[in-house]
Amino acid sequence: MKYRLIVFDWDGTIIDSAATIAECIRESARDMGLPVPTAEQASHVIGLGLHDSLRRAVPELRTEQYPQFVANYRRHFLAREDAMNLFTGMEELLIEQKKTHLLAIATGKSRRGLDRALAATGVGPFFSASRCADETHPKPHPAMLLELMDELGFSKDQLLMIGDTSHDLEMARAAEVDSVAVTYGAHPEEGLRACGPLHCCSNVSSLSEWLKQNA
Repeated sequence: MKYRLIVFDWDGTIIDSAATIAECIRESARDMGLPVPTAEQASHVIGLGLHDSLRRAVPELRTEQYPQFVANYRRHFLAREDAMNLFTGMEELLIEQKKTHLLAIATGKSRRGLDRALAATGVGPFFSASRCADETHPKPHPAMLLELMDELGFSKDQLLMIGDTSHDLEMARAAEVDSVAVTYGAHPEEGLRACGPLHCCSNVSSLSEWLKQNA
């Protein structure tokens, strides 16, 4: 095996949630009478820490308005949460990779949000560790990956990062680890390729095949 630890992003990589997150950001801006970002603008901030996301997606949002915006976003997201599912074939991929690798998660979600999602989808037992944006420096800072390597006892050449956004790939590059991009999530393929991943996978099936041959 080339890699011993595979770290996955969550939203847009494991679970089909990117479009929902973008729409919740847009609805929250609309609730507050703020300029509504386009779906592309809202999708681009997925994976960042909360304040970074809000600052980029809704630049007109004042600091004192953050709590209300976050409350609106959570209300919209929780109303849609039960309708979100793992991407087709993802559970089977995780089962297969768990046989030969340790698996972990690095996500822009909060700890509370990730724990809720892991319980709802039933895939929590597949992962040996995880890092969330409210526990350390958010993406694209390399802290999540560096901390996971330290916790689990692996070196940079033993880790592979898999994600659907440039933030994931830039985090991997900053941590000096290899990455693979999936193009079925939040960011378009052109932008992902510009970040230098080893490969771009258009669906879970192609990701599974790449991992079998290369990981």
